[in-house]
Amino acid sequence: MQPRNMSMSGVVDLAAVKQAQEAKAKAEQARAEAARNGGTGAVSPADLVIDVDEARFESDVLQRSTEVPVVIDFWAEWCEPCKQLSPVLERLAVEYNGRFLLAKIDVDANQMLMQQFGVQGIPAVFAVVAGQALPLFQGAASETQIRQTLDQLVQVAEQRFGLTGLAVDPEAEPGAAQAAAPERPAGPHDAALEAAVRALDAGDLGGAVQAYKNVLAEDPANTEAKLGLAQAELLQRVQGADPQRVRQEAADKPGDARAQIAAADLDLVGGHVEDAFGRLIDTVRVTAGDDRDTVRLRLLELFEVVGADDPRVAAARRALARALF
Repeated sequence: MQPRNMSMSGVVDLAAVKQAQEAKAKAEQARAEAARNGGTGAVSPADLVIDVDEARFESDVLQRSTEVPVVIDFWAEWCEPCKQLSPVLERLAVEYNGRFLLAKIDVDANQMLMQQFGVQGIPAVFAVVAGQALPLFQGAASETQIRQTLDQLVQVAEQRFGLTGLAVDPEAEPGAAQAAAPERPAGPHDAALEAAVRALDAGDLGGAVQAYKNVLAEDPANTEAKLGLAQAELLQRVQGADPQRVRQEAADKPGDARAQIAAADLDLVGGHVEDAFGRLIDTVRVTAGDDRDTVRLRLLELFEVVGADDPRVAAARRALARALF
């Protein structure tokens, strides 16, 4: 799997939103399994800093990133700044007590990974959260700046992805918890959900919508199906739309509910989350009756796509309440 860049405060990546929900489910599943087995799944401090190569990147970084944020330190033996930065990162990994895992990658031995992440120079530090790559910083950085970046990372990982980190036991044997980690059992709707994802990947949006609806018919509270349905319906609405025409119509008709809803859908798909929310909240203020209710309901649907834990959703909910009352 090739890593992708994603800003912590940037666009809405629909695949990333889905992976956030999956990561939350897997994290909760792992904690529940550990509790049923009478253990905590604790790791030793030595497990918090690992050397990773191309062969083990999938298991040691991508898979682990569904449990804990993985910070990647790209370094080389000949790199003098790396020799100053790496010990700081290693010390902070232990100090943060399992809130992130530090993966060290020697660029001389792992050129492909360096190219996939687009590393232009070292030291370079990235993070992977729920399979998504986040560029953190490149070159020298003060410990204060590093701490600020790590604090932001662990906050985003917990709030948006449900990743609370690893339990650390100083007396645990290195590698024991990972070796004993239980497999996630298949859920009753996994096959249907996988079919929906395959339909999305194939561009069959109608098939994906129906597959998610089938799951919700049997399990109305299924979080992944709710999120998937909201995503698929959004993509279905913008499919074939002429962005220039839609945006021009919205500009010409600022009080037209249909025109503003169509433009808000495009805003969200393009990653302009606050623009989409702000557009519809402004439209709520200037409309009434059925039009106003239609706009309000579409805004609530877009909240589902972004996710209730996103701070932009919380802010928009407050703004909507003020606009309504």
